[in-house]
Amino acid sequence: MTSKALREVVGSISLSNDGRLLDTLVSGVTRDSRAVTRDSLFVAIPGFSVDGHSYLQSAVENGAAALIVQTDRRQLWQPIADDHPEIALVSVDDTRAALPQIAAAFHDYPARKLTVVGVTGTDGKSTTTYLTHAMLSAAGHRTGLLNGVEFQVGAEWSRNETGETTPEADFIQTRLAEMVAAGDTHAVLEVSSHALELHRADQINAQVAVFTGLSDDHLDFHETREQYLAAKLKLFQSLDAHQSILSSRATGGTAHPLSPREAGGDAEGRGGLPTPPTAVVRADDPLNATIAAAHHQRTTIVTATPDTTADVSILASSQDARGSDIRVVTPAGALGARLPLPGAYNLGNAALAAGAAWSLGVGPVAMQAALNDLRPVPGRMESIDEGQPFTVIVDAAATGPALDLALQTLKPHVSGRLILVFGVAGERDPIRKSSMAAAAAQYADHTVITNENPRSEDPVDMVREIASHFVESGGRSLDEQPDRRRAIERALSLAQPDDLVLIAGKGAEPTLIYADRTEPWDDRLVTRAALNSLNNLPTARLSQ
Repeated sequence: MTSKALREVVGSISLSNDGRLLDTLVSGVTRDSRAVTRDSLFVAIPGFSVDGHSYLQSAVENGAAALIVQTDRRQLWQPIADDHPEIALVSVDDTRAALPQIAAAFHDYPARKLTVVGVTGTDGKSTTTYLTHAMLSAAGHRTGLLNGVEFQVGAEWSRNETGETTPEADFIQTRLAEMVAAGDTHAVLEVSSHALELHRADQINAQVAVFTGLSDDHLDFHETREQYLAAKLKLFQSLDAHQSILSSRATGGTAHPLSPREAGGDAEGRGGLPTPPTAVVRADDPLNATIAAAHHQRTTIVTATPDTTADVSILASSQDARGSDIRVVTPAGALGARLPLPGAYNLGNAALAAGAAWSLGVGPVAMQAALNDLRPVPGRMESIDEGQPFTVIVDAAATGPALDLALQTLKPHVSGRLILVFGVAGERDPIRKSSMAAAAAQYADHTVITNENPRSEDPVDMVREIASHFVESGGRSLDEQPDRRRAIERALSLAQPDDLVLIAGKGAEPTLIYADRTEPWDDRLVTRAALNSLNNLPTARLSQ
């Protein structure tokens, strides 16, 4: 990456600085002092448990040429400024809000050179991003992906090991710049409420914003449902800002040149006016009017329900435990396809993806091809088959409503027992414990309660608390096993032919997080290993 003068990078933010050393060249932007290399710009972010200002000295020792600090943390940064007058230092009111502006400026505003789709909501975000990515790719667009599971930049795929559904702004802007360099024209991003509230998603310039729905969750962070919704609405409010950028640039109001797509052209790049910013929401979503009112741009209405008026529809003709035979209905025509994801909620996710794709000029032929050829969505109703005489599915359902939907979806297709393994993540909204336990008690024939990223909470106490909610909700058949590996092994050892084992909560997450350590993990790999171990035992063991 070419170095840039500090004044180019910070010129767009409000400074509390005398202007000295602003000609300092910086070679990168990071909020992680461990990632600082020679001539980097380090942005000190006050966190919830760690303050980046405590690592200023470390950043300097690692070669930082410039520091962005928060004005109200003077007691932490003034000694560094006094000891290192050769280091350029800029103080701002809010370093967290400044980070995306600085990172975007350093990388020459990569989101403005891409057509960006942002997907937000409580559940279904990752699946919807995969489906949208597949449809855009099937239409011939080179499309990057950033979600809570993995990333695609150019032709390269990698796991999301950041521990965040939506990573920090410096990470996002770097990946977007890599997409531009790789020749990508489109990008699909999963956008969490935390990211919207904490400025991580600033400067992504979403042209299409998708809403998957809202349920009570993350109230440990947002405190009220109203504040949770307000955070989500920021993505849709940003559509107006994106339109302002397009209008300004089209009239020469900015120094940043129009990208080929913005200079005029539809989603196929064939000339004409740019596609207007668009919100996508389901017809049956009780908040669809709220989403439409949050911006002054176009809204695409989608549905997965027959006899509902919508712009784009995904309608099922038959369903089973592995997916649905569907009809993709658009104003340009309708085609049949196979959606290899079960459940009405995945029909809704597919409809949202189709709405986003349609808003960008993708027609039913590409949608059909994308669905028929869809690669497995990692950890989202993913079937694990090692030759065992029963069905095993790994899913990321980690909230009460999500688990309830997953169990409702699978239950009618199980001729034997539905055996469930689940836990509840620590340091999250306490309502998850009772709501997930209630779903398990209502639908599962046998439940193994275990841990799922307990973090600072005691794993044994958590399992006991969840079990008490389970019993209070009328659940009876239960195992308590805090060790997640043993819990999975226990559930599989109980399964008989025609049973279905659902392992819920983590999906394809690559780590298991405790208070004092983070362990490599993957429910799918652990499950495969356990199944292979069982398959090496006498057949009678499988039916015990």
